[in-house]
Amino acid sequence: MRVFGPLYDRVIEWSRHRFAERYLAALSFAESSFFPIPVDVMLAPMCLARLDKAWRFAFIATVFSVLGGLAGYAIGWGAFEWIQPWLADSRYWGAYETSRDWLAKYGFWVIFVAGFSPIPYKVFTIAAGVAALNLPAFFVGSMIGRGARFFLVAGLLVWGGEKLESRLRQYVERIGWAVVALVAAVIVWFMVRG
Repeated sequence: MRVFGPLYDRVIEWSRHRFAERYLAALSFAESSFFPIPVDVMLAPMCLARLDKAWRFAFIATVFSVLGGLAGYAIGWGAFEWIQPWLADSRYWGAYETSRDWLAKYGFWVIFVAGFSPIPYKVFTIAAGVAALNLPAFFVGSMIGRGARFFLVAGLLVWGGEKLESRLRQYVERIGWAVVALVAAVIVWFMVRG
């Protein structure tokens, strides 16, 4: 059953849309402060579809992600009481508590690592606001971490070029089903464990 091939083709088509850069900017902003879908889901196909604009896309993702991070910081700093009940009931509460502890110990370095890694960055931006982390340090850590991540994605796709794109298209069904199997295994593991 072919599911991921047609989906892949559709995502590549969407990434060539005339407003794709605006959508990337909006997703990058939202993901850093409240939205659960990572930017890479849109950035990677856009880079594959337009290798000549990959660096521009990485720049847009970085700038708007950092702006969204500043919005997350503002939420934590000035409106945490309003979102705390939702956060406490969400699956992010444990991550929030961990990030708050890490921020107290390591400050800037936590923001840098969270910006680069697949850890939910939004949790750290909000926690940084609650902790009133030094704003210039937060900004610099976010720029370096987010920029490194998005420019690495763009760089790998430019480096792989059309050869990578054709390989990806060839194996997209296998990759897609492998990811589904991995997610299912993780869900089963969490259910059995706890």
